[in-house]
Amino acid sequence: MTDETTPQTSGPDVPPDHLAINPRSPYFDADKLRRGVGIRFKGTVRTNVEEYCISEGWVRVQAGKTMDRKGNPLTLKLNGPVEAWYEDLGEGAPVAKA
Repeated sequence: MTDETTPQTSGPDVPPDHLAINPRSPYFDADKLRRGVGIRFKGTVRTNVEEYCISEGWVRVQAGKTMDRKGNPLTLKLNGPVEAWYEDLGEGAPVAKA
């Protein structure tokens, strides 16, 4: 059994350090996203995260409905503590954090 206060860094039940929802990103992984990844940023659970990096401590979120000239959403990079877990594991799932 894993204590939620203990940082996890690897394993099949721990999300990757860096993950993106954009299929053109080198950090995109459909299998991991299909499981459902929960993100807590600065102590608040976020559902609008486009990309995150736990070790560098940032998330990217969409800047409203604004699009760039290629039709991609504009994103903002926010810095702070990031935690991630797989939602399909339910309560007490191992949490990846720095």
